[in-house]
Amino acid sequence: MKEKKILVTGGAGFIGGNFVQYMVEKYPEYDVFNLDNLTYAGDLTKHSLIEMKNNYNFIKADIVDDRLIMSIFEKEKFNYVVHFAAESHVDRSITNPGIFVQTNVIGTQVLLEAAKRVGITKFVHISTDEVYGELDFDPTTFFIEETPLKPNSPYSASKASSDLLVRAYHETYGLPINITRCSNNYGPFHFPEKLIPLTISRVLTDEKVPVYGEGQNIRDWLHVFDHCAAIDLVLHKGVNGEIYNIGGHNERTNLEVVRTIIQALGKSEELIEFVEDRLGHDKRYAIDSAKLKQLGWKPSYTFETGIIQTVQWYVENEVWWKQIINGQYLTYFNKQYSL
Repeated sequence: MKEKKILVTGGAGFIGGNFVQYMVEKYPEYDVFNLDNLTYAGDLTKHSLIEMKNNYNFIKADIVDDRLIMSIFEKEKFNYVVHFAAESHVDRSITNPGIFVQTNVIGTQVLLEAAKRVGITKFVHISTDEVYGELDFDPTTFFIEETPLKPNSPYSASKASSDLLVRAYHETYGLPINITRCSNNYGPFHFPEKLIPLTISRVLTDEKVPVYGEGQNIRDWLHVFDHCAAIDLVLHKGVNGEIYNIGGHNERTNLEVVRTIIQALGKSEELIEFVEDRLGHDKRYAIDSAKLKQLGWKPSYTFETGIIQTVQWYVENEVWWKQIINGQYLTYFNKQYSL
């Protein structure tokens, strides 16, 4: 029997999947359970190198299914829960907000109730800087943990709601928790609907790259490997009940990101196609990670080095992302961007 049991929800997704691999490799003495419902963005092929390891386990389940989740918790008696599972694409939340409420709010409450009943050691809830709303273009302003929550999309509203539920279970029932709020992630195994992998995949196939509005919206980019290390630190050293912001300190406009990728691949900027702006498109996100740095974390990737490594990963793993881009995804893509 392993020393500790860790449940990672959403471990077939992008960030959760990278975290599962990180934990399986770094902590062979831990039993890592990957729970995922394998919706459109879920993919298990990314775990082909760890699926035979004796400290990796997969459970297919929907976090909204309270009876099933409770039975799993009662059977396995997890020590830790790291909760990534969520609907996470802003555009999809604008089209169909109901599923975001179901998964992100109701699903989180189901997990919290199960964690409370079995008495886990810690529940780490993975959230987003989008719950804070937007910043203006003043480069001296940043989100801190005390910034009021002002979500502007159905996605971020559902995440803010789940954050508040996690806090309530801590304050009301004494559930040991941490909440982390990260900036935009990038890196290997990123689903091709998000800006960076979408741009890479379309540039590699010489297709038009859609850019919302004039491309001047600013995001703070965090390499997924740095994010995994930060969550590991919070899991083991985070102060009970505290929130930690995780930012990459790599602010770029969307247009700058697209141009960087095009240049790295030696293609023409004529591939850029400006499209109608997203509804309620937040101007800027930027995170102050000072609180987390006091625990001993600092990012190891600059955007300059990280984006080149990421582009190279997609070049070398074309088979993976091409099989991900199936008919269902292409139908959604064409409808969303009117291309």
